[in-house]
Amino acid sequence: MTSTFPNISISTERLVLRPLDEDDVSALTEMMNDEQVAAWTDVPQPVTEDAARTWVTDRAPAHRRAGRGVDLAVTEFLTQRLVGVVQLTKTDWQIRSTELSYIVAPWARGEGYASEAALATAQWLFGRQKFERVELRTPADNTAAQQVAQKIGCISEGVLRNACIVHVRTEDGGWTDLRSDFIVWSLLPEDLAGAGEELAGSGGYRPYSGWN
Repeated sequence: MTSTFPNISISTERLVLRPLDEDDVSALTEMMNDEQVAAWTDVPQPVTEDAARTWVTDRAPAHRRAGRGVDLAVTEFLTQRLVGVVQLTKTDWQIRSTELSYIVAPWARGEGYASEAALATAQWLFGRQKFERVELRTPADNTAAQQVAQKIGCISEGVLRNACIVHVRTEDGGWTDLRSDFIVWSLLPEDLAGAGEELAGSGGYRPYSGWN
């Protein structure tokens, strides 16, 4: 029987992490078409609303059911506005390990939301899910992503040379692919003691019944 992540939402002082739903499609489309998101992710550009809807209604649920991971919308607690996405991928249920990545919407940058959401997710993984390792991979030139990894207590394990593709604008306004290195980070349960308490928020979680 395939192991899967349960139906939950994760709450912090400022954020709620919950399953993506169709109300997120418009904001998700805008976020994924942002220049920085396009530069550092492998999502084909431009992202249409149909593509975002397919992600929400088909790809994300299938990803969870197959046991590979989970995609969570990151929303502000007070406004319910979508401010990012946290993804768990390449989950290995035997060794209790998964890879974590995060995207922050352009209208929410500079607020510390990526660190808060990533730390809350890791706390939940280590606490309730009994995971033993969370891995992050950041492109060598993506200093913002590296700062998030450092803030939540990750340890840099090394460099995967020439292991990822990033995107840069061409003179005609299109995109071209460039190869880059991945920096590999790991987070173990004992590493969380080094993460600032101010990033943790309330660290709570609760069942979420609206996950289809």
